[in-house]
Amino acid sequence: MEREKALELLRTYVKNDNLVKHCLASEAVMRALAARLGGDPGLWGLAGLLHDIDAELTAGDLARHTHEAARILRENGLPESLVEAVEMHNEAAHAGRKRAEIFHRALAAGETVTGLITATALVYPDRKLSSVKPSSVVKRMKDKRFAASVDRGIILECEGLGLKLDEFVELSLQAMRSIAADLGL
Repeated sequence: MEREKALELLRTYVKNDNLVKHCLASEAVMRALAARLGGDPGLWGLAGLLHDIDAELTAGDLARHTHEAARILRENGLPESLVEAVEMHNEAAHAGRKRAEIFHRALAAGETVTGLITATALVYPDRKLSSVKPSSVVKRMKDKRFAASVDRGIILECEGLGLKLDEFVELSLQAMRSIAADLGL
């Protein structure tokens, strides 16, 4: 699927602007991770873009989140490897299944770190990614009260990708900076 068609599909199901921005950030991070880890940047980018396509349909019900997404993605002819990565970014909804592939781990960690990076940018006076230092994001990882809904354990799955936390944060921050205007950051 072409990227523009995927974005159109996302916007069909996701109306919340902040959620669309999260998906754009996840796409950028996934493209960077693909380049670093030898994945397919197009495929990985689409997974990042479409991973939360059912978030509004499932209204935050984590037991259902990704089941509707899988149906939508299959109906639109997306590859099964992408569908599986999207499913496994919400491992809790798929009893007995675990993230085993690099693609799965990359999507889970990559989409999760975008929330921590965004929250960090928003506490800066200028609210810009250009002001954020990777060390500030890593420091905020330790403060469980900061961006409390961000699952630090999932972010730390970056180590299963062969990336240390500081490397992972740097790569993700740079990816998000590359689309800062689209993110309003």
